[in-house]
Amino acid sequence: MKGYVITLGLALYSASALCQQMNIDTDNITVSGLSSGGYMANQFHIAHSDKVSGAAIVSAGPYYCARNDITIALGACVDKSEPIPLQTFSKRAEEWAAQGKIAPLSNLSEDRVWLFHGTRDKRVAQTVTASLYEQYQGWLTSGDIQYVKDKPFGHLLPTVNSGVSCDSSAAPYIGDCDYDAAGKALSFLLGALKPPAKTLSGEVVSFNQKEIGGSNADTLAETGFAYVPESCKTGEACQVHVSFHGCNQYADEVGKAYVDNAGFNRWADSNNLVVIYPQTKKSLFMPLNPQGCWDWWGYTGADYATREGAQIQAVDAFIASFAKTDKQDKS
Repeated sequence: MKGYVITLGLALYSASALCQQMNIDTDNITVSGLSSGGYMANQFHIAHSDKVSGAAIVSAGPYYCARNDITIALGACVDKSEPIPLQTFSKRAEEWAAQGKIAPLSNLSEDRVWLFHGTRDKRVAQTVTASLYEQYQGWLTSGDIQYVKDKPFGHLLPTVNSGVSCDSSAAPYIGDCDYDAAGKALSFLLGALKPPAKTLSGEVVSFNQKEIGGSNADTLAETGFAYVPESCKTGEACQVHVSFHGCNQYADEVGKAYVDNAGFNRWADSNNLVVIYPQTKKSLFMPLNPQGCWDWWGYTGADYATREGAQIQAVDAFIASFAKTDKQDKS
């Protein structure tokens, strides 16, 4: 893809070819996301709570909010123009768990969740994120949840010093806010961390999402990205964090702004963390997705919020590909 220069001159890799040497733990995954990426992070967390232990979500609402209906999505789940029936969502989640479409909800009990909503966010209503907070409170019986809702920020991911004016809601939807959302989120999800690296030791690599995800990646871009610290590349035990961009924030629209400047890589570098940045693409035809959003309303099918959802399966395959080690390959 023209203009995408991989750090330190690294070429396009197959994730499996790159990571056969890596010692990646896939039993303690964390996820994050902004807006549609926040909805996707929540869906991936609920679908795979047997291996996802925490989620950081910015400006998004509760699980299965859209109920496979774009009209509901744009109403109840964005501007709160309709009621949000949390009991309906909980019942559906319980049904799916009983059917094996999502992991048992009991897995959520000890998880950690970090939520954020800016007071100047004009895209997603604060009450929508408040409903997500209420939903998680019902599931995290002995876990921990933190909800930050007092910062004068727009609809964006706040960073220390990258992006647009912090009270705006404009591309690339990363804000120069003197606020390290990535660091606060990771520290809450993973516990005490080493300070973020001042100079990155690792590399941003690209991988072929179509090759790894197959037909499940049909609504995704051809290329995804990941930040791989040198420590992980050389065999130290590392964890995985998956960060989902928002609408109009995919690489074909904003380049690698989210990948390079969201703030996760500095913390990943000093804390043995591989960060995967899967990428969507826009579509002006069916399935219609003109803003390159993650599927949180059903454009890929009715199972979009479950383990059977195409995008959830594709991202799971990306993680598995990065997790292949020499030991696993020989078994």
